[in-house]
Amino acid sequence: MARSEKRVLVGLLLFCGMGWGLTIPMGKIAVSEGYRHVGIIFWQFTLGAVVLALVNWRMGRGVPLNRRALGFYLVIALIGTLLPNVASYTAAVHLPAGIIALLIAMVPMISFPIALAVGNDRFSLARLLGLGLGMLAIVLIAAPDSSLPDPAMLLWLPVGLIAPTFYAIEGNFVASRQPGDLDAVQVLLGASLIGAPIALIAALATGEWISPLPPWGAPDLAIVVSAALHALVYAGYVWLVGRGGAVFAAQVSYLVTGFAVVWSRLLLGERYSLWVWAAFALLFAGLFLVQPRPKQPLDVTGAHGEHDP
Repeated sequence: MARSEKRVLVGLLLFCGMGWGLTIPMGKIAVSEGYRHVGIIFWQFTLGAVVLALVNWRMGRGVPLNRRALGFYLVIALIGTLLPNVASYTAAVHLPAGIIALLIAMVPMISFPIALAVGNDRFSLARLLGLGLGMLAIVLIAAPDSSLPDPAMLLWLPVGLIAPTFYAIEGNFVASRQPGDLDAVQVLLGASLIGAPIALIAALATGEWISPLPPWGAPDLAIVVSAALHALVYAGYVWLVGRGGAVFAAQVSYLVTGFAVVWSRLLLGERYSLWVWAAFALLFAGLFLVQPRPKQPLDVTGAHGEHDP
């Protein structure tokens, strides 16, 4: 591989980490003034679909609409965005964005036991140890009284773990059920096109509809930035997997978590206790142990930023 191409790959990896990391504090800002759940998710689906449609068009691909593809899009829309993001935005109201980032980074650790249960993976002592380190990271956040800014936040940690659990389930579903004629961009585009009307109906029914008309504030900007970033970064990540390989692309997990903490400190002024920093250290060690093996394909449909890579 030429040195110039390596620079491009490393640069794109950094862009993916910075972009997905930024979506996490953007989610915190989006719920800061009363916007909730499905209203945000509708615009995430809609704006994401516009960007992904342009990317898909540039790639010269259509969007298959056969019965099997439509069923697959529906499942991905539900377990990959709608349901986990309802939980994630609920948790974002009560938890610091840095803590949300740590919880979202648990996806590969939660995915491992699910993969074993459904036969998508083989037992590995190293990856089991990685899972254990991830669980210990959660304990370091939950156990000490001084770990969180407010002890009442402890009650919301389980809610914060709902989204990564859904993403882990989605990853295993994709690994065993994704139709061979669909690439990752097509899947996410199809899921966005199906998910948008579902979220619209839910937003109108629950009174969570967000008007696109001015005046616009920081939450509106955060929704637009988050949706556009997710779509662009996702498309870049798909290209990165194809050119750099699954194992190289998987390193984005570290960057997303690290950049999410940096962005949260810069944009939200968040500060964390020594217990939380220790939890981050354990999490990074656990991520290292659960990364995919060189010959193991990496699921890219399960990478969501504000859903997690």
